[in-house]
Parts: sequence; structure tokens; C-alpha cells
Amino acid sequence: MRPMGLRARVTAAFALGALLLSACVTLVSYELTRHTLAAERENTAVRAAYFDAAVIDAGLTGRTPDVLGLLRSLDTGADRNVLLQWGDRWYSRTADLPVGDAVPLSLQQMAQRGEAGAQRIHRDGQATLVVAVPLSETAVFYEMVSLRELERTLQVLALVLTAVAIMMGAGGAAVGWYVTRHALGPLDAVVDSARKLAEGDLNARIDPRTEPELAQLSASFNHMADELSRRIARDRRFAADVSHELRSPLQTLSAAASVIDRRRDGLDDRSAEAVVMITEEIRRFRVLVDDLLELARSDQPAQREATDVPRLAGKVLRRRDLAEDLVEVLPGTPAVWQVDARRVEQALGNLVDNAQRYGGGVTAVRVGPGFLEVDDAGPGVPADQRDTIFDRFVRGPAAGARGGTDGTGLGLSIVAEHAAAHDGHAAAHDRPGGGARFRIELGGCLP
Repeated sequence: MRPMGLRARVTAAFALGALLLSACVTLVSYELTRHTLAAERENTAVRAAYFDAAVIDAGLTGRTPDVLGLLRSLDTGADRNVLLQWGDRWYSRTADLPVGDAVPLSLQQMAQRGEAGAQRIHRDGQATLVVAVPLSETAVFYEMVSLRELERTLQVLALVLTAVAIMMGAGGAAVGWYVTRHALGPLDAVVDSARKLAEGDLNARIDPRTEPELAQLSASFNHMADELSRRIARDRRFAADVSHELRSPLQTLSAAASVIDRRRDGLDDRSAEAVVMITEEIRRFRVLVDDLLELARSDQPAQREATDVPRLAGKVLRRRDLAEDLVEVLPGTPAVWQVDARRVEQALGNLVDNAQRYGGGVTAVRVGPGFLEVDDAGPGVPADQRDTIFDRFVRGPAAGARGGTDGTGLGLSIVAEHAAAHDGHAAAHDRPGGGARFRIELGGCLP
């Protein structure tokens, strides 16, 4: 599982913190509000019950008072109901009230002891407050107050507070994203410079003035880039110097070997075979030195000029005794590009040589809008080697199968370097129908 990025973690932390804080505030606010509203509603109900009890107590005069008339004379509204226990009888204002079960037994016992009280019950799925007011030793007045409106109010309040908590969580996430975007913004410059450096742009640097807090990081990065550039330049200079110094004795050695090779017929078989081997190794050595010199000079800027690229591709094939009709120019492709003709010719030639040596031969050289392609009929390049095959002294599986004695392992590296000099790149792909397809992207060279 891929771990979360720093920006995602900070945003999630902001969102979680805001959600927890808002949940706590919501819970405390709800409890305080619920307690206040419930207490106020109960106090109001108790005061109303005492008022109604006083009315009933005042009307219980004589031996046969009209109890039902007294109860019905009370203005109780729709959310209150009243009961009267007088002696062993229960009187209710409405006939549908089950008087025996309406009042909790514990509250009845407390009222019979002469103590007033109130108790919450749930009746028919609704919260109800039952208030008991003893009127005399034989009479107790009960008033049942529905708390349905209070519950609805609390439900609405809970929904509103929950919505506010969710909105605060979302707001926290937005704040976290905004903060991380600005806080981590300077790191994007570091990432961008590191990416350019990894792609070969040795001039990539970080401006320390853009973010003073990252001045030390910028200075360290720029110092590393400077050291890397100096190291690469020193290595290239060393390779160029060594290659250059090797060329003179190599030419002398090659001339001497050529003289001996011309007299090979007068030698015995073993000596003639040794001369052939020496001549071949000297030739390969010269190619290696030339390739090293070419790589050492690859950091020089490309000398771009108007070049007929299809004609250049035909020239590459013609010099290798290959049919020029292998060149295919795709429709819409301009003929003249702004390229370094020498480098493009060498890169294309290296791809053609690579196809001839290891790929079963060239099947097509394609010139398209901003790219060149060379197809071969070989086994192709495995997917896990398509990036490393352009590294120096790396040989593909076909070269390895043949012993790798006829190549230097630098040809594809030179292709990649020349493509990079034109702000392009080289890549290996599968050719439809089998084989490999090497492609040089030169999109910035079109007119």
C-alpha cells in the first residue's frame, strides 16, 4: 500500500483536529442546551400543575363535588392531561386515558406519603413528565405534560450541531490543504530542480532568495549540484584526455598492424590467425576510443542548422549499403528540421548499426513529425531493460548472446546523449508484429 504523502497527512491532521474539536464543542453545547431547555420546560410544567392543582383543590367542596366538571374546566391545551385520585377512585379528564397505568407506582407511593414530585416516563413512544401534587390525605392531583415539542427541538438542534461539526471538519481540511500548499510550495522548487538535475540538466539550481527559511537547504542543494557538475566535467575531461592520448599510439599501432596484415599470406596459419585477431582488436579499440571521445564532447551545445532529415536518413542507409527505400516519411512531416546534422546522423547510424548487429536487420527507418524510429526484426528489448539499455557499457540480451565482441557498449549511450543535446530523448519499444523499435524524440527541432 502506497503511504500517504506529507500534504495528504497534514491535510488529514487538520481535518481530524477540526472534527474532534467541533465534535467536543457540539457535544458540550448540546448537553448544556438540552439541560437548560429541559429544566425550563419542567419548571414551567410544575408551575402549571401547581396552579391547576390549586383550582381543583378549591373546587373539591361539599360531599359530592363535580370532579369531572372541575377537571374539564382546566385550560390544559393539547399537550397536558390531568388525573385526580380521590380516595380509591381515579378521575380523568378524557376517557381514553388508562388511569391505572398512566402514573408510575413509585410516584403514586410518594404522593400518598404527602410528598409532591415529578417523574419522566415514556408513554406511547413519547417523553412525558408526570407531576404529582397531594391535595389532602385522600386526594392527589396528577398532571401529565407531553415533552414531544422539547424532543423535536432537541432533535433539530442535534442535526444542526452535527451539520456544523461536519462543516468545521471540511473547513479544517480546506485550511490544511491551503496551509500545506503554501508551506510546501518552496519544496516544489527543490523537487523541480532535483528532477531537472536527474534528467541531465546540470545547470539546475535553487534560488535561495525565493524562500529564506530554506536558504540552508538551497545552499546545500546548489553545492551538491556544483560538485556533481565538476565531477562529471572532470570525468569527461579525463576520458577525453585519455582517449586523445591513446589515439596517436593507436594510429601507429594500427599502421604497423596493417603492414603485417598485408604480409599475412607469407605467415604460417597460427601467425596469420594471430595477425587477424590483433587487427580486429585494434579496429575495435579505435572504435571504442572514438566513442569515448564522442561521449566526452556530448556536453557541448548542439550546432543546429537547417537539415533535410529524410535525405540525411537515406544517406545513413546508403553508407551502410542498405536500401534507401527503407526510409518512410509519415504524412505531414516537414523535411527540413533545425538539428545538429552530425549528431543526428551519428545517432541514427548507431541505431541502424545496432539493428544490423543484434536485431536481425533493419526493417524500417521512419521519419515522423518530431521523431525518428528504427525498427528491427530481432527479439526485442525486455521491458525491464528499456531504461538501462541506454546506459554506458550496457549490452542488450542479443549482444550478450553473441558474446558481445563486436560492439563497444557505447552506441546507444551516444544516441541518448545526442537526443538530450536537442532537448529530446531516446526510448526503446516493442515493434508491432515483433522486434524492437528505437525512437528518438526531437519535437523541439521542427520548424
